[in-house]
Amino acid sequence: MSSPSSPAVTENLKPAWPGLGIWLFICFCAPALGFSAGPGPWFDQLHKPTWNPPGWLFGPVWTFLYLTMGVAAWLVWRRGGFGTQRGPLQLFLVQLALNALWTPLFFGLHQPGFAFVDIVFLWIALVATIFTFLRAHRPAGLLLLPYLVWVSFASFLNFTIWQLNR
Repeated sequence: MSSPSSPAVTENLKPAWPGLGIWLFICFCAPALGFSAGPGPWFDQLHKPTWNPPGWLFGPVWTFLYLTMGVAAWLVWRRGGFGTQRGPLQLFLVQLALNALWTPLFFGLHQPGFAFVDIVFLWIALVATIFTFLRAHRPAGLLLLPYLVWVSFASFLNFTIWQLNR
């Protein structure tokens, strides 16, 4: 039996490392797509609840979440790639696309109502992704739980800002 530091285990992991880089790249494409549509004068003038987090918090939180998302997708992908894990990985990509759509809707088009509809669909797709990831690779599903907590909070915040500014 090989120990975790044995060459056999390390050699078996080597081919998988480029896959981790690809999944991280895919995940970080989501915020890159909305990079030009960030908070600005429009957002600054909106009425926000007193519990709205400070702006500096969003960068570190999302960086952590995109890292854990990439690792989770990679762990599932390592269990047979798209051939075996097509359903869970497609769900993951759907929720990632909905994630990427939110920033242009909210900040770019100044449409908090449409952004709220998007985040509701994101939440549903994320829950479905978590369930399929838990079946495919339990730690991968668990890695997505902080993301679900944040999206749940963000959806409530989005709804509140939308209502305060109607």
